[in-house]
Amino acid sequence: MKILVTGTAGFIGFHLAKYLLERGDEVVGIDNINDYYDINLKHARLLELGIVPDQEGSKILSTRYESHSFIQMDIANTQAIERLFKEEKFDAVCNLAAQAGVRYSLENPHTYIQSNIVGFMNILESCRHNKVMNLSYASSSSIYGLNTFSTV
Repeated sequence: MKILVTGTAGFIGFHLAKYLLERGDEVVGIDNINDYYDINLKHARLLELGIVPDQEGSKILSTRYESHSFIQMDIANTQAIERLFKEEKFDAVCNLAAQAGVRYSLENPHTYIQSNIVGFMNILESCRHNKVMNLSYASSSSIYGLNTFSTV
């Protein structure tokens, strides 16, 4: 099965891509590698998958997994996403790309909207126009602490 994993340099995306590759699937990973989280950590994850990021937009083949490639790409880039879907013919898509940080969304709402709304719409529309029948979407943000909540 040929699967697109967005947000593949993130924690969950990295682990999912690795699992799918070891299961025998073909994986195309994309990530914009923004600097909200440590870029060195993202590069280290990609390196573990056999990917050395080069330049935005170029397809990089893994040196570790024969069936893995990576493209540095932002899901908010409508034309790039449309072209990717037309060229690659995915069987399934797992969208894990998102701008993280609830507080960040209040400070930078346009960045948040571009990634989380416009980018997700690009994925949805590309799936629809290219007859991708399997789409998974997941998102998490800052909910795993020992916070106390008021029941007011």
